[in-house]
Formats: sequence, C-alpha cells, structure tokens
Amino acid sequence: MAKTAIITGGSRGIGEALSMKLGEMGYNVVINYRSASSKALSDAIAEKLVKEYGVEALVVKADVSKYEDCEALVKAAVDRFGDKIDVLVNNAGITNNCNWIDITREAYENVINTNLMSFLHMTHLVLPYMINHSDKDHQCCIINTASVGGLTGVINQADYCASKSGVIGLSRALALEFASRGVRVNVIAPGMIMTDMLRGVNQDELNALAATIPEGYIGDVADIAGAMEYLLTAPYVTGQVISPNGGFVLQ
Repeated sequence: MAKTAIITGGSRGIGEALSMKLGEMGYNVVINYRSASSKALSDAIAEKLVKEYGVEALVVKADVSKYEDCEALVKAAVDRFGDKIDVLVNNAGITNNCNWIDITREAYENVINTNLMSFLHMTHLVLPYMINHSDKDHQCCIINTASVGGLTGVINQADYCASKSGVIGLSRALALEFASRGVRVNVIAPGMIMTDMLRGVNQDELNALAATIPEGYIGDVADIAGAMEYLLTAPYVTGQVISPNGGFVLQ
C-alpha cells in the first residue's frame, strides 16, 4: 500500500526539494501552498512527481497559520489517500529582518503564527492519523524544519529565532510523548542554504558569507533533502536536531 506524506510550504526552495525527495522515496505527496503566486509552482511540482516517480500528488491551498485551514488540508489528504498519514513535514515559514524596536506587533505575530503555531496545528491534527497505524515495525514520522536561528541568536530576527526555538522544544516534547506509539519526531535546522533569497545577492557578498562557514561554501537544498531522507529511514532516531550548516553552528 502506498504511503502518504503531507508537506507544508512545499512549493519552492527547500520545500520543493523536500517534496521531490518524498516522491523519489515512493510517497504520495500532499503539497500545501498559501499564496496565489505559489499555485503554479505547486502544480508544476505535482506534475513532476507523477511523471518522474509514478506517485500521486495533491495540491492544496491553505494558510497553515490558521487552524481551520489546517483542518481543511488534513481532510483533503485523508479524503484522497485514506486515513493513514505516514509522514508530516512541517516546512512552512517566513521571516522578518527588522530590529525589535521598530517591528510591529502584526509583523512578529505573523512570524510566530506561521513558523510555530502552524506546526502546533498540523501535529495536533495529523497525529491521530498516525498513532492508529503505527508500531515498532511501521513507524510514522514528523519532520519539523527549524533553523540555526533556533540554536543561536540572529540580529534583527528575534521573532524568527523565537519561533524556531519553539519548534525544537515542541519536537522534543512530542518525540518523548509518542515514541512508544510508533511515531518519531525530529528536526532539521538548516544553516545558510542557496535559495531564491540568496540568489539575489551579489557574488562578493556571497563570497563573504561563504567565508564565515568552516566548510567554505553555502549549502544546497539537496543537503536538506538528504537530511530528511536519513531521518525518515533511521528507526532509532527521535527527538534529534540535525543541522546541515557546514560547521557554522556546532551543537
């Protein structure tokens, strides 16, 4: 029987790489997106998943910072693929770049709601569809995307760091609570990764950024997909933070 994975924020950058890796691993993939501009990207990924890996893909619009939208997303997944959800990848996230004096309440609440509350909503809604089908021989997995910002401070990103630290705390608590019920919960905390945000930076600045990383280069989205693949196939690993960051942050 085919396995089902839900990924939030799965339409671009790291999310796209994770979506494609899930398909490569044989999962039917439910791809969530929020904005109208991401629909075409999500549809294109779904088409690639079907064509390249022969899996099924479902694209669902939802603002996962809202509980009701998360309910609709999970319902769409269950209606399409049945009441067994094998993998949840919480990847939706946004950031501000603003000093704490000037930031608005609306701006930091938006970051917290998107980066942390959505993870609370989705795990709360998906876990019932995992524990009823999980045991030692058939584990279900939750992968939560955090950041090195959740491990160390970043100037002008206090709200972002708070949200990512919260993701790590949430994941460790859930890992303890559900380990005996066949559900593993782990965190990927990426360092500096080449995504659309960095592609707009000039080469001199990129070189300067790379020089701050002990391995000497900026990571690729494939590095994050590889970390996810490991976590999905490592039956004795739960409650852990895997941080592909080239040595930039040592835990």
